Amino acid sequence: MKNAYQKYKTTSIQSASREKLLLMMYEGAIKFIKKGLLATEQKNIAERGLNIGRAYDIILELNNTLDHKVGGDISKNLEQLYMYLTDQLTQANITGDPQYLQNCLKILETLYDGWSKAIEQLKKDNTEKP
Repeated sequence: MKNAYQKYKTTSIQSASREKLLLMMYEGAIKFIKKGLLATEQKNIAERGLNIGRAYDIILELNNTLDHKVGGDISKNLEQLYMYLTDQLTQANITGDPQYLQNCLKILETLYDGWSKAIEQLKKDNTEKP
């Protein structure tokens, strides 16, 4: 059963649009930060580190996908924000202070919400064109 789920998951990722992949990456980072927060509360250092590491990797990938030629100031600002997030995650991992993870969570949820609305509007605009 797990093998079938893994195949489904792989297929859904490979066939997703760029916009959907972006949202999936944010969803993953948010999920791992929440798991990191839970592990922090439970004083499970290994689990905290594992989940922070996963969120960190996703944010680095988001940063690597920025196209500064097309994105201009927006991509520069996102790059600074992603670097801030990776610093916050590093501090959370070193200190075990949940405040760093909560800071990241707020930012990522705000970005996710903004991208969701922008993608929705873009789809709406494209369907209204003659």
